[in-house]
Amino acid sequence: MRKHITLISFMFLLAISSFVYGDDYQTGRNAYDVGDFEKAMAIWQPAAESGDADSQFGMALLSANGFGVPLDDAEALKWYTLAADQNHGQAQCNIAVMHANGWGVPMSETEAMKWYLLAADNGIVDAQINLGTMYQNGFSIEKNEVEALKWFTIAARLEGAEGTGAKDKHEYLAERVSAEDHAAADALVDTWFEDHQTMLANQR
Repeated sequence: MRKHITLISFMFLLAISSFVYGDDYQTGRNAYDVGDFEKAMAIWQPAAESGDADSQFGMALLSANGFGVPLDDAEALKWYTLAADQNHGQAQCNIAVMHANGWGVPMSETEAMKWYLLAADNGIVDAQINLGTMYQNGFSIEKNEVEALKWFTIAARLEGAEGTGAKDKHEYLAERVSAEDHAAADALVDTWFEDHQTMLANQR
């Protein structure tokens, strides 16, 4: 029973943390975007240490890029993991990138794919594109053009006006798969969007 109480209390605190620190994260992000990394860190660090996932992600960005602090992959991974454990999609994607490139961790396409899957399911377009590419080319997994087309299609629908190349990848593969595979991918896409309606509504 005590475990249930602890879990409920923890989830309640996470909800409060996101509410309390949301403005702090954006203030820190504004400073980060104009190169005032010391100010960003001063804002993010206390929030990150209190469990705010966005601020933990921000702290990871500073260490991963050496902005205002020495470049430190281990420190970046620590903060990314804390955020990723709270289902922070972009943190999950960046952990995947670290594994794909061997930055601070052994290079592993298997680990990269595991984290890309989590991030892609959380609506991160870059992760969806990378995952589609892995399926298309058979990187660390059996080649599967239906899964590749599924993820390219989802990414193409979600990408913003600035574009990420998802539409080009979708169009290229869609023209080359069989009608049967195209229909199978479309069915998977429809199911994904049905299953993620609440998540996507909250992201708007």
